[in-house]
Amino acid sequence: MRRVVAFAALAVACGGEEPKVPPQVPQRPVPVRSEGLASFETVRAVLQNPRCQNCHPGGAAPLQGDEGRLHAMNVLRGPTGHGMAGAECTTCHGPGNPPSNYGFHIPPGVADGWHMPKPEEKLVFVGLAPRALCEQIKDPARNGGKGMPALRKHLDTPLVTWGWNPGFGRKPVPTPYATFISAWETWAASGAPCPD
Repeated sequence: MRRVVAFAALAVACGGEEPKVPPQVPQRPVPVRSEGLASFETVRAVLQNPRCQNCHPGGAAPLQGDEGRLHAMNVLRGPTGHGMAGAECTTCHGPGNPPSNYGFHIPPGVADGWHMPKPEEKLVFVGLAPRALCEQIKDPARNGGKGMPALRKHLDTPLVTWGWNPGFGRKPVPTPYATFISAWETWAASGAPCPD
């Protein structure tokens, strides 16, 4: 300590400035498991909202409406999740159907193309218990080969964010998007724990 004080005094006497100490940036502590579990409950509630789970059913057909009824006109997931040949999702749910321009009986669309997960990676949200949903989300074999950073990036896509602005006659996800993202990030930062 004496050497530091002497050096500082010498520097000032020689026309130099006192050495600057870099400011300390407060570090946010890593969330604990309990915070992660509480945050996952928010994540789970969003993922199991009709706006999300209608495209993440257990079967081959997407669901429609707040009640999750089978999609009309025998629409099916198809081999890539984009629908069957001649009845692809974007046939009706095209990028030109933005939420501000359609009514209740006109199919919504999004800029990056309407689709479901592939059949071999269904990523089912409908009817799963919280632990099963949590484990499935984190499993690259069942989530399209995505790690946590890729899953987080997916949450910013127009198809996902559509749930908060679904257009005329459709209820948006009730949890604010910023709250959902904050909960996701807290859950992920705490090690993405799954409930018992």
